[in-house]
Amino acid sequence: MLSLILVGALLLTVNPEQAESAQRNGFSIEDPLVPLEDILSGGPPRDGIPSIDSPTFISATEADWLLPNSRVLGLEINGVVRAYPLAILNWHEIVNDTAGGVPLAITFCPLCGTGMAFRRDFKGTVTTLGVSGLLYNSDLLLYDRQSESLWSQVMGQAVSGPRKGERLVAVPIEHTTWEDWKTQHPDTEVLSKETGFSRAYGRSPYGDYYENGDIYFPLSFRSSQYHPKERVIGIEVDGKFKAYPFAELSQVQSPLEDTFAGQKFTLEFNLETRNGVIRDPQGKVLPSVNAFWFAWYAFHPETKIFLGKN
Repeated sequence: MLSLILVGALLLTVNPEQAESAQRNGFSIEDPLVPLEDILSGGPPRDGIPSIDSPTFISATEADWLLPNSRVLGLEINGVVRAYPLAILNWHEIVNDTAGGVPLAITFCPLCGTGMAFRRDFKGTVTTLGVSGLLYNSDLLLYDRQSESLWSQVMGQAVSGPRKGERLVAVPIEHTTWEDWKTQHPDTEVLSKETGFSRAYGRSPYGDYYENGDIYFPLSFRSSQYHPKERVIGIEVDGKFKAYPFAELSQVQSPLEDTFAGQKFTLEFNLETRNGVIRDPQGKVLPSVNAFWFAWYAFHPETKIFLGKN
């Protein structure tokens, strides 16, 4: 059985004329913020990868199918603590949830390794986000079902449609192991495998993609400074970007005090779990992105890079 990535690559190969069309998966794309020819089909049609719109949760003790090193996205907001296993998100990519009274979309792009959470209320109106089946820089393009605007996950910005140029409000989320998250939050809730869909949640549709150096779709920018799948913690401060590769963080101790673009903060990182949390001087967790190096660089070629001790 071909993985979702290979299916997308094959479809892209046999449909070269797609790049000239302003119609993609039923979306009419006019004058996007990114080059039209760089918005590509990932293979599945719109909603071919179904978002989870009515999530249910179980307790940590009930989640006995998770292994200690199973990766999860961990969320803590307004007293609510939840874990979203990547074993489920690999097959759905978006969970439309409400936690602590806040309407959220928990998103994961398997190709870029990026787990990000956003508010899904726009100027007082709540909508849901779906999987468009389209990619930009190998990254998931979300769409909101109210306006059908397309949103770049990594950019957190609408690249086409009625909301073009608007930005999503990011919510801090951790990308770590199940053992690490459960140790920090023993009372966490866990997204249930009872999603309403029949999927092989015990098997990844992406094979060894997370370990190899393969990239299946074109990128705006490339860098060979690190392995393409090297994990980095990326942060944005006033439109400026900085990456903290774990290859560099391995040379210093946690926590790391740093100043970037006039902002002081502390980076707490765990080399074993490849997890990092950035806090401001008051201890507030700031939004950051745990991503593959190739993905971070494709969007932010001007990024500053933290260098450890030589």
